[in-house]
Amino acid sequence: MRRVLVIGSPGAGKSTFSRKLSAATGLPVIHLDRHYWQAGWTEPDKADWAATVERLVAEPRWIIDGNYGGTLPVRLARADTVILLDAGRWLCLRRVITRTLRGHGKTRDDMAEGCYERFDRGFLKFVWDYPRKSRPRVTEALAAFDGIVIRCRTDREAETVLLQAKAAAL
Repeated sequence: MRRVLVIGSPGAGKSTFSRKLSAATGLPVIHLDRHYWQAGWTEPDKADWAATVERLVAEPRWIIDGNYGGTLPVRLARADTVILLDAGRWLCLRRVITRTLRGHGKTRDDMAEGCYERFDRGFLKFVWDYPRKSRPRVTEALAAFDGIVIRCRTDREAETVLLQAKAAAL
C-alpha cells in the first residue's frame, strides 16, 4: 500500500479516515479539495486542474482523499489501493449538515484557504443523489481497476481497515 485513493460520498468520512490512515502508515495525505478550490469557492481552469492532478499522482507515495470523478481515471492509473467509504445517504447528509453547523464561516483544515463553510443547497442535493447518480459511475470505474479495492459500509469496517493497515506497517 503506497498509493491509496479514499473515495465516497461527501460526509462519508474520507478526510478523517485519510488522516487516521496516514498516522497508521506514514503515507502523506493529499486533500483534493485543498488543491481544487481557490478562495471564495472559485473553481480552477480545467486544464490547470488536470495538470495539478497529474503532478499530485506522480508522487511515489500518497493517500489522496476526494472524489472529482473527471480525474478518477488518472488517479486509478497510479493507485494500488482504493478505499471506498460507502456510508448510507442519511448518515452522510447528517454529517455534512453537522460539519456545516459546527464550522459555519470557518475554513476546514482539508479545504483551501478562503473557502468558508456554508450551507449550499446544491451540495446537499449532491449528497442526497450520490447513491443513485455518482456511486454507479464509481462502481463501474472500480470494476476495471486491477489493484486492491476495499469497500467499507460502516465506521466499524473502516476502523478494522485502519487496524490492519497499522499492523501491516509495523
